[in-house]
Amino acid sequence: MYSSEVIEEVVSRNDIVDVISNYIKLKKTGSSYVGLCPFHNEKSPSFSVSQNKQLYHCFGCGVGGNVITFIMEYENMTFLEAVKMLGDRAGMTLEETTLSDEEKKKRDIKTKLLEINKLAATYYYHELKSEQGALGLSYFQKRGLDAATMNRFGLGYAGQTGNALYRYLKEKGYEDDLLKESGLFTYERGIHDKFWNRVMFPIMDINNRVIGFGGRVLGDAKPKYLNSPETKLFDKSRNLYGLNIARLSRKPNMIICEGYMDVIALHKAGFSQAVASLGTALTPGQAMLMKRYTNQVLITYDSDEAGTKAALRAIPILKEAGLSTKVINMQPYKDPDEFIKNLGAEAFQERIDKAQNSFLYEIGAMARQYDRSDPEQSTIFEQEVAKKLITFSKKLERENYMRAVCQEFTISYDGMAELVASYGSFGSNTRANNQTKNQNRTKVRRESGVRKAEKILLTWMINDQTIYDKIKEYIGPDDFIDSLLHDVATKLYVQLQEGKVNPAAIVNTYDTEEEHSEVAALFSADLDDSLNQNERQKALNDTVKKVRENSLNDAMDKAQQSNDTKLFQELMMQQIRLKDIQIQL
Repeated sequence: MYSSEVIEEVVSRNDIVDVISNYIKLKKTGSSYVGLCPFHNEKSPSFSVSQNKQLYHCFGCGVGGNVITFIMEYENMTFLEAVKMLGDRAGMTLEETTLSDEEKKKRDIKTKLLEINKLAATYYYHELKSEQGALGLSYFQKRGLDAATMNRFGLGYAGQTGNALYRYLKEKGYEDDLLKESGLFTYERGIHDKFWNRVMFPIMDINNRVIGFGGRVLGDAKPKYLNSPETKLFDKSRNLYGLNIARLSRKPNMIICEGYMDVIALHKAGFSQAVASLGTALTPGQAMLMKRYTNQVLITYDSDEAGTKAALRAIPILKEAGLSTKVINMQPYKDPDEFIKNLGAEAFQERIDKAQNSFLYEIGAMARQYDRSDPEQSTIFEQEVAKKLITFSKKLERENYMRAVCQEFTISYDGMAELVASYGSFGSNTRANNQTKNQNRTKVRRESGVRKAEKILLTWMINDQTIYDKIKEYIGPDDFIDSLLHDVATKLYVQLQEGKVNPAAIVNTYDTEEEHSEVAALFSADLDDSLNQNERQKALNDTVKKVRENSLNDAMDKAQQSNDTKLFQELMMQQIRLKDIQIQL
């Protein structure tokens, strides 16, 4: 391991533009350099490299980081290998340093958990091929999987013995404290394997490391599917099954499915862009993960009522992440696996080509709730359609959707236009106020708006470091509620206090590619330079107040939960005084 000082020296002696220019062609545009992204297929350059900030960011697929993360991703190297390569490039002799006991413990636990998961995956795989695994092998064969597909996805079998894996790992020398951390065992009334009598699906991160498992029971036991619990390696809300393969697909979209077998069936049929959420409804974190690799997501959830509801929940989350969204019609079959078995890959491609716009899909689902032969119910349906149409902020977009909806559902265009207009002005300020007052908007949108304000404020401080002196008495790191942004703010404030701002060094403190990309995007973003002085000042004040108000609301919630009336009243007074804040540029 190298010290942070050594790593910073390696970064400082390897200019990011010089390094990346050895891999792709860059062209100077303004203060940055642009080129075609090497991590996804594109025709127009969206890959930006900042020499001032020593960061790169792709506005197409979302990847980003510093010179070390670029080498890691492009050359498929570990962090230490990338540092060593760049050190050699700069003619440096790198000396390793001793980690603190706490750092060493954290690193060792993570390394050993990865070892345990890899051993468990290998164990399950060999069990599947053994005599005891005949039941599991028969299941996969009946589902149409060949040996090559089973091998590609590392499929396995957890036998009917209650603690065979536990005994196997104990023989390898792993202690109970560590095995508890793996999530592979239960410790109630003795120690037992969490997975037994199940076919096993290893869940891998984008670097093909096993971070968790999914198991499908053989028989009628419940639950039918069981996933690993949250561990130091596995956060199901920020991972997708099959993404390690799908991210390398050259397809123009990504397909989101419900289950493991759907993903495997699609990959086997040639649709290598398929992924699945992990035993839970789609999350904003998963949507943002897909945004890094594609601009369009096709939903292919089950065609039953539960699948329709899941699709309707997923659509706004995908849209919030900036993804164009369509829905694939699986009828008359339930899921992609069943569809392909009956009609084949060519027919599925035709369904992809004819995928329905997600807004029209939502309206179609809504239409099924009304008897449109009844004038009263038909009127209510059309009113609900009008309410959805006013969510489009741009007039042309709204009118295009209005025209499509009216044609699809046999509604009078003039009547709908009049109805939509009756709901009020479409000016951006009015709409924003209406949305703010709308108590039924989703938690995702509310959290996203606050998080966006936190990101804007951090970007502002990076782009104009004089802002820090103007806002530090009003906003501190603890006012950033999002955990990642709070951590970034803490590190940035230290640098700003010391007068040595180094965005690339902050990026370097994060372990995962996802964090690298998100923080690099934060530091690479540009502010709207079309605003005049007064508009910029108003925008800054509004952003500061929004972040601070959210922080106070969070603190007030906690004070209320702990029945701290005095603190609650004090925080309320601070919130009242927020309106008096006036930051001058």
